[in-house]
Amino acid sequence: MDKVMKRDGTIVPFDRKKITVAIYKAMKATGVENYNEADRLSQIVQKRLEEMGLEVPKVEEIQDVVEEVLMREGYTNVAKAYILYRERRKLIREIKKVYGVKDDLKLSLNAIKVLESRYLLKNERGEVIETPGQMFERVAKYIALVDIIYDESIYDINGSQKPWPVEDVKEHTLTYWEYDMIKRAYSIMNSEGRMKRPFRDVISILREKEREIEKTTLIFYDLMSKRYFIPNSPTLMNANTEIGQLSACFVIPILDSMDGIFDAVKYAALIHKSGGGTGFSFSRLRPKGDIVGSTKGVASGPLSFMRIFDVATDVIKQGGKRRGANMGILRVDHPDIMDFITSKDSENKILTNFNISVAVTDEFMRALENNSTYPLRNPRNGEVVREVEARRIWDLIVSHAWATGDPGVIFIDEINRHNPTPHLGDIESTNPCGEQPLLPYESCNLGSINLSLIVEDGKINWERLRHVVRESVHFLDNVIDANKFPLPQIQEMTRKNRKIGLGVMGFAEMLIKLGIPYNSEDALNVAENVMKFINEESHRMSMELAEKRGVFPAWKGSVWEKRGIRIRNATTTTIAPTGTISIIADTSSSIEPLFALSFIRNVLDGAQLLEVNPLFEEYAKRKGFYSDEIMREIAKTGSIQHLDLPEEAKRIFVTASDIDPEWHVRMQAAFQKYTDNAVSKTINMRNEATIADVENAYMLAYRLKCKGITVYRDGSKSVQVLTKGTEKKVEKKEEKKVELDFKVKNDGLLHVDSTYDSACPTGKCELS
Repeated sequence: MDKVMKRDGTIVPFDRKKITVAIYKAMKATGVENYNEADRLSQIVQKRLEEMGLEVPKVEEIQDVVEEVLMREGYTNVAKAYILYRERRKLIREIKKVYGVKDDLKLSLNAIKVLESRYLLKNERGEVIETPGQMFERVAKYIALVDIIYDESIYDINGSQKPWPVEDVKEHTLTYWEYDMIKRAYSIMNSEGRMKRPFRDVISILREKEREIEKTTLIFYDLMSKRYFIPNSPTLMNANTEIGQLSACFVIPILDSMDGIFDAVKYAALIHKSGGGTGFSFSRLRPKGDIVGSTKGVASGPLSFMRIFDVATDVIKQGGKRRGANMGILRVDHPDIMDFITSKDSENKILTNFNISVAVTDEFMRALENNSTYPLRNPRNGEVVREVEARRIWDLIVSHAWATGDPGVIFIDEINRHNPTPHLGDIESTNPCGEQPLLPYESCNLGSINLSLIVEDGKINWERLRHVVRESVHFLDNVIDANKFPLPQIQEMTRKNRKIGLGVMGFAEMLIKLGIPYNSEDALNVAENVMKFINEESHRMSMELAEKRGVFPAWKGSVWEKRGIRIRNATTTTIAPTGTISIIADTSSSIEPLFALSFIRNVLDGAQLLEVNPLFEEYAKRKGFYSDEIMREIAKTGSIQHLDLPEEAKRIFVTASDIDPEWHVRMQAAFQKYTDNAVSKTINMRNEATIADVENAYMLAYRLKCKGITVYRDGSKSVQVLTKGTEKKVEKKEEKKVELDFKVKNDGLLHVDSTYDSACPTGKCELS
């Protein structure tokens, strides 16, 4: 007996070690950890199978024998745990079958549903035509192929070549979209004088270098399929497809003219269609009531035009797969600032496709600290319209953030102090979730490292992290060249700076594996040490790429030139909310704490599936307090702080609402210290948090040199993407009962500790 028949009928080699591991897991679930005994039992299973004369046993037959052997050997509890595991896996397989996805990577239910609804390729009938593994293969090869352009026999780092005529080559083994991408990348670099050989030679050399490309493809595939690194969603969706747009976020300028405004609406529509999100500053638009020179009429102001963008976004689904998202920013010294701050007071679907943030200046903060006034200026001519009390505006900001979650704040002068290319202009806006400050017409490619998988035996594996960082930077730099940009202006500006944004996810799970509470000084130290390592290692890799590929084109005049550092990318690190990619990676969201430890999922035919955070489940079983009853009790609130459980468990397994806002802000600042771009983080607050709590969080963020801040008080919106638990709570101030339950998002998912949820309860930070 040397082969086994899987459930799908395929034949694979018999591997007794898999039986050993399965038995060992069942033993661990009952508090017994004895790998040698599990191995002995698997030997008995193998012998029994041989006695049965099954030349090619089915998986189900092997599992039946495992149960029989466990019972016969006196491991009744282990056998029960094994049976329960089988039943659970069977239910999960049935659900996945309904989704129509062949799961070749054994991903979570949430991951499969997300991949089916948004990422996996489908035919004209809407049927899934690739597996998750094939999706990662599609992306890996597409991005790896860029390396051929930089082969030393083809690429001239000095750009001293005369452009070649670009002729089509008919004989090749590439897909249509791979060929199209290579030709596009070649044409751009050819126009820059960087190609030593004609295009037909590139295709020939590609055949000669096939092994090297395959090696890079395998490295990229391993990064993604093993979930060490996942790129932003548009890369997964669009690589090796007709759309070909791979960037997550864009900033589009809005000029103070009808042409400028409606050009921006059109550009945003094209970006949303391709899967990207957009950020805008409306600060250049003249205020409401100001004169319009061409007609002698009066201007309607930024808010009226924001509604146009909002409606346009509402009717365009990004790439046909997800809704559009925008960031709307207005400077604190714009005359219409009060209207802007209060624009989302009502929940009657006004600006529902916008996150809004006030661009706060140093001038304003000084006025606030001095309890004085500051000027509001007409952007049309720079004239001071009037002076207002800074405290009045500040109180308006924090009170509305308390009430609705909007507006957030970006510290625009702090952002521009870290602008790597000030000679190209000032940064005036960010992407929808605030982690990526960008120049007008700039875009950025993001990706995140799964920190949960960097911990081994309770320690950080620094060598593994170094490898993942270096190959991720290589991947993201290639993405820029593979990208099919939606606008020529965006292509030009993005390639000038070649910004990439390598971030993290799974940080909360990393801390749990290290045995460190999220709300502790030790956690802040881990955050700083890990992010410093990632930032420095990503810079080193970018510098190595610069030696072979050249510095980013806008290097001359940049802060990097002033430091005497030749680097490939103007920025390398960003902390994004990671959106649905953390669901694919089956880990916690970005740098957020866990949102809930346990919840109940309604599945097929009214059945219920108790979902427990895997690390908490393993810990509870190891410590001997796991039971379905306790997990269902935890599911009522998502937290364990009110239960009679070990203090160590309460210390380590804290959820977002268990943590005081100060720790949220300090954690954001710890990561910001060693992040080139910015950090997207929601400062979660309990429902009973006060306006003063919001103000304290905003002021602390300013003092700790965060580049922006967003708060969200639980229950402050009548509809939010995710709430915790199933218990009824009473909101004392309004004396009304609020039914709290898990909310299903528009993709039909119940998400708990995913980035998309805890990082952005209002549901708009799903872009990376």
